[in-house]
Amino acid sequence: MLTPSLVKTPLPHNASSILKSHPAITPMAFVQAIVRAYEERQMSPLAALEKAQIPPELLNHADECITALQMEALSDAAMRELDDEALGWFQRRLPWGSYGMLARASISAPQLGLALARWCRHHGLIASDIQLSLSEQAGIATLTLHECRSLGDMREFCLISVLRNIHGFASWLINEPIGLLQASFPFSAPPHASVYQVLFAPGSLEFDAPVASLQFDAHWLQAPLARDETALNRMLQRALPIQVRPYQREKTLVQRVRQLLTASTEEQQTAETLSRQLHLSQRSLHRQLKEEGVSLQALKDEIRRERAIALLLRTSRPIKRVAQACGFLNDKSFIRAFRLWTGLSPSEFRKTAGQRIS
Repeated sequence: MLTPSLVKTPLPHNASSILKSHPAITPMAFVQAIVRAYEERQMSPLAALEKAQIPPELLNHADECITALQMEALSDAAMRELDDEALGWFQRRLPWGSYGMLARASISAPQLGLALARWCRHHGLIASDIQLSLSEQAGIATLTLHECRSLGDMREFCLISVLRNIHGFASWLINEPIGLLQASFPFSAPPHASVYQVLFAPGSLEFDAPVASLQFDAHWLQAPLARDETALNRMLQRALPIQVRPYQREKTLVQRVRQLLTASTEEQQTAETLSRQLHLSQRSLHRQLKEEGVSLQALKDEIRRERAIALLLRTSRPIKRVAQACGFLNDKSFIRAFRLWTGLSPSEFRKTAGQRIS
């Protein structure tokens, strides 16, 4: 058993600010489960605990909690040291990269439903201890986890981790937090049941259920994937946040739309062509941009303005040709728009800029 004398890990100097932005709600039971995985391998967890800033003496206090950041750091260190992404849940280890392989097998699916079906099927190829399945009935999708053998002391930690993993990955795939209708677990409510309300929000909780499962609105199964291989590679560099914390949409759509607008011609800058490239519906494109505080037209105007200014400063093209290059039908509409942007006509802007340079 661990003793406080082995490691004295001070809390970080900015602990108060960390706790304020990342409240300590992850129960010590999950830390104890990871420590048990080390004990099964006859290895010491002290280095991993130190990396996560968890003093070993806290292990004996079941009512203590850690932050999501600490849980992420502890899980990452343990997975690497144990070379087991399952952290001791299953009879065989899942070497580092196993869940990344599942993600790569799912990323090419056109819609979320197929991606999840692939995940469930392929998970059975790497771990026979549990079986995952996806079903749909009366407008409700259900992800079910069947136990194929006794999971022993690891049961609770295994079930919630696997379900959090697939739920977080599903939300990441479509860049939308999938609201759960219900989360069910085949064991009695633990003393730390309040954390389940955070991990499986906003759905209702059912304990002592026949099997572990998640239920959500079936319309999500038709959602097109918003991610590609490049995004997956970036996510896998730090994948644990989508498991240990509730998913929040990444506000990166504006940047992606800006990149497409900059690289495309005026004819390719319609909502239809952009949404197709982004794997979104036109409605979702406009809605998500609005939630990020901008409209598609505003972004198009911004790109036009930047392009116009660059052409006026770096070339000697006539105003009419600059207007055409920026997608305007004629130089009069260009001059009117440019004056609204800068307070000057294109000619005045070019002259003023030239005087400043000289």
